[in-house]
Amino acid sequence: MRGAGCTVNDLWDRNLDPHVARTRLRPIARGAITPYQAIPFLGAQLFAGLAILLQFPWQCFFYATPSLLFVTIYPLAKRVTNYPQFVLGLTFSWGAMMGYPALGIDLLSNMPALISAACLYGSCVAWTLVYDMIYAYQDIKDDVKAGIKSIALAQEHNAKTFLSAVAGVQVALLAGSGMAIGAGPIFYAGVCGGAAATLGYMIKKVDLSSVADCWAWFRRGAWFTGGAISLGLAGEYMAHALGWYEEAEDGKQVKLQES
Repeated sequence: MRGAGCTVNDLWDRNLDPHVARTRLRPIARGAITPYQAIPFLGAQLFAGLAILLQFPWQCFFYATPSLLFVTIYPLAKRVTNYPQFVLGLTFSWGAMMGYPALGIDLLSNMPALISAACLYGSCVAWTLVYDMIYAYQDIKDDVKAGIKSIALAQEHNAKTFLSAVAGVQVALLAGSGMAIGAGPIFYAGVCGGAAATLGYMIKKVDLSSVADCWAWFRRGAWFTGGAISLGLAGEYMAHALGWYEEAEDGKQVKLQES
């Protein structure tokens, strides 16, 4: 579906992309293929996505279907709002909602899971705002000329303050996701602490006036923050798998009984 979203985006933006240095060589923009050739390719991508989706529990089909709306409207957002990256976040982050039904957890009948999924989804939306705002600074000059709306333009004069605030929301929602399902201290130290540290470092170091630096930190950010979150989740999983939390709880109970 990521590829299908790119195809939809290129179709909608075929008249805008030639005016932006970063996108002018996209296949439709440079005339390598026509929109009529791209549409059958899009159909093949959608059918491939459907084939994969049908391998999961049947409930996933109903949870996944609304994401098609966001995939379709994201390219239009940059024409009507200065915050198209928010719509992109709603689109890219949908997988956060899908993980639960893929594991057989019905979100509509499990309130802790629903709260956790909602917080995780919101956190991913915030993360998208952070990294794609940095990404958008590559195009800021061309966007002005082409009349394309962007969060980079809207927050040009207080960019790092805005990035820091959104990063704070991301970390807070990660913590909320963990609290909803009773996560342990490794989750908060690894996932939340790791995300806060890597996001803060990236926001401090990135030079938003440099196209090369924005691109470099856009790429690094996925590895730094994503890596920290992944390691934290792996640590939390290992703690449960090895019974560390249970042993600690048993130890507390023994001490209480002795006292």
